[in-house]
Amino acid sequence: QVQLVESGGGLVQAGGALRLTCVASGNILNINVMGWYHQPPGKQRELVATITSGGTTTYADSVKGRFTISRDNAKKTAYLQMNSLKPEDTAVYYCNLIGRSRTWSPLNAWGQGTLVTVSS
Repeated sequence: QVQLVESGGGLVQAGGALRLTCVASGNILNINVMGWYHQPPGKQRELVATITSGGTTTYADSVKGRFTISRDNAKKTAYLQMNSLKPEDTAVYYCNLIGRSRTWSPLNAWGQGTLVTVSS
């Protein structure tokens, strides 16, 4: 079993910054990709950013230049630094992990989500 625990969400004014953290634990052999997704109110979950074990990153166009994803492979932890936040960034942010378990089963795990609210 794999657990992902997100933290760092909260209420911030437009233009402010937050840093989200996602810690993975459990039956994990390796992690290929860690990612952040968000689900704005009344909308579907969508990609925010991903990072591979080698450090290759991808970003949604809406966050390029404002958000930075990073990870610490040894700590099985991913971060999302969010700067210049806008009200439209308001959403529940979810961490995702793609990898393999110690029994070589594929993993695609999600955290419980952390709420980010940006006031105007």
